[in-house]
Amino acid sequence: MYTPDRFSRNIFKELKEKKVWDLAKNIHLKYRRMWAGPDINVYIFPSAGGGLFSRHPGKSGVSFANMLFLFLPFEIEEAELEALFVHEYHHVCRINSQKKKLEEFTLLDSIILEGLAEHSVEIHCGKKFRGSWCTRYSKEEIKKFWHKFIKPNLKLKKNDSLHQKILYGERPYPLLLGYAAGYEVVKEFKEIKSFSTKISFIAPSEYFVDQTLYKLDSHSL
Repeated sequence: MYTPDRFSRNIFKELKEKKVWDLAKNIHLKYRRMWAGPDINVYIFPSAGGGLFSRHPGKSGVSFANMLFLFLPFEIEEAELEALFVHEYHHVCRINSQKKKLEEFTLLDSIILEGLAEHSVEIHCGKKFRGSWCTRYSKEEIKKFWHKFIKPNLKLKKNDSLHQKILYGERPYPLLLGYAAGYEVVKEFKEIKSFSTKISFIAPSEYFVDQTLYKLDSHSL
């Protein structure tokens, strides 16, 4: 996952001087209280370059039920750090609330997981801090991709390579396909029905799809 080098050690020193660990601790406490979320371990590592899912060059994260990892560049600002943390910690809260192991998540689960997390960023941090995938494709393009690539594969489990290819948008699929689709599905749902943060954690993935134009049928699940 991570290999240190001289460049990353220099970033580490700069992050330490900016007291990024203290900032992250305060942000963690803020959302743990606000969301009644789990007290997890948060690990911060220097990031040496741009990542596929970065909102800004070099910033990314990975989440699990009991921990999350943040990979940060030295120029990270507090607002950017908060946006990244909100996305990843929303994952943690939803993963724990769904009462299913992460490896049991289907493609539908993963897509909705990403969509809900990014809408949480939009709510708490503002639209300017959304990921690039939120505006990469038009609504019409997403609908076409959904029926062509996603809907026939919604039952794929997380350990299936095709699940990952569609979610991340690896060739021949459109870049960041699952992330973009998740954001659009949740966006459409919000236009129809409001929901609380608690619902975004506990409601099953199907709840956010069945009242939209992406509605499932017996052949999908």
